[in-house]
Amino acid sequence: MTLPVLYSLRNCPYAMRARLAIYASGQQVYIRDLVLSNKPAELLAASPKATVPVLVLKANTVTGQCDVIDESLAIMQWAFSQTDPNNYLHSQSANALPEMLAMITQFDTEFKGLLERYRCAKRYHEPTLTTDRQACEQYISKLELRLTQHQYLMSNNPSLVDLALMPFIRQFARVERQWYRQAPYPHLRHWLNHYLQSNMFTKVMAQYPLWLESKQEHIFGNSPSSR
Repeated sequence: MTLPVLYSLRNCPYAMRARLAIYASGQQVYIRDLVLSNKPAELLAASPKATVPVLVLKANTVTGQCDVIDESLAIMQWAFSQTDPNNYLHSQSANALPEMLAMITQFDTEFKGLLERYRCAKRYHEPTLTTDRQACEQYISKLELRLTQHQYLMSNNPSLVDLALMPFIRQFARVERQWYRQAPYPHLRHWLNHYLQSNMFTKVMAQYPLWLESKQEHIFGNSPSSR
């Protein structure tokens, strides 16, 4: 195995954020797309959690065992620890990374549950749709405020937190599309559209044959020669 192997699901926001970081950092992996109803034995052996994303690194030269990373944020940090040509970790500031990690954790532990309730309310035509959306807006409005101060969530340069949150804000924007287009979040819309219309997002969302069906290895990532 000459490259790490990434088990991924195309539309899963956690897998999406991992792919974004791998691409933005200039790393390359073998991508194995799957469906959760048919999980490869290799995935189950690598991670008992059996959820995506899972990154299987090259074998350790000392132990001979493959190291496994099965949390999306940890995969993002791994990618940028290898190479960070555009300084997504904002290494010039000692406080930037802790602030970004705290912000991502808050969205993962608080906003994500509210977002799922909002999405379910829309899907099942529940009467709580407006209140569920308003609960999400407590977090969305904070992002809007940040984006009135600079182009991205941390500064005028993209960061780890932009890539980590974007897939979930994309989900939020798709729940009530007509409402979202008129919502008082113009800076958030501009920020999200910037990513959705980018070449990076096109590459990250490319569709690959399901690995269990083809058993072919496809290279995913942004090679130095293509930057």
